[in-house]
Amino acid sequence: MAKPKTAEPKIELEREYMVPLRKGWLKVPRHKRANKAMKTLKEFIAKHMKIYDRDLRKIKVENLVNNEIRFKGMRKPLARIKVKAKKYDTGIVRVELVDIPVHVKFAQLREEKRKAELEKKVKGKAISKPVGEVPVEKPKIEESEEAKEKEAASRDEGLKESKTKAKEMKHVTSEQKPNKTIDTMKKGSLAR
Repeated sequence: MAKPKTAEPKIELEREYMVPLRKGWLKVPRHKRANKAMKTLKEFIAKHMKIYDRDLRKIKVENLVNNEIRFKGMRKPLARIKVKAKKYDTGIVRVELVDIPVHVKFAQLREEKRKAELEKKVKGKAISKPVGEVPVEKPKIEESEEAKEKEAASRDEGLKESKTKAKEMKHVTSEQKPNKTIDTMKKGSLAR
C-alpha cells in the first residue's frame, strides 16, 4: 500500500528568545553543566511556546545550538543564548540559532562546496547505458590479463638469463680471468 503524501507542517508560532541558562546549570556538578543547560533551554521553550504537558520530547534542538552551548566544554556552557523557536501545527517545536557565528558559516560553505564537487565527480563517472547494448568492459579485462601474463613471462625469462650468467661467472677458472699485474696496479695508483 502506498502511503499518502503528507503536506509539510505549517508554522503556527515563531518567536525569538534570549534564554537565560546560568540559573539552571549552577545547581548541578561541573561535569554535568552543559547537559543541564540543554535541559534548561528545552524547559524554557516548553513553557513559553505553550507545549501541552510541557513534554520535552516535542522540542527538537538544532545541532548548531547544541554545538554553540558546548563550545567551551561541558564544564563551561554559555550563560545565555539567543534562539528562534518555530512551533508547527503538529505540536513539534524546532529551536535554531538566530545569529550564526562566522566560523560556523565558513564551515557550512566549505561543506556545501565539498558536496557540490562530489556530485560533479559522481555525475562525470556515471555513464548512461542504452537498454539493448551489452557492456564492453569484459574484453578490456581479458586484454589486461593477457598483458600481465606477457609481462610476467618476460620477467621470468630475464631472471633465468641473469641466473645462468651468474653461474657462468662462478665457474670461470682463474686462468680465464684477467690478472692484474703490478704495472697496471702502479698505473692506477699514480693516476689518482
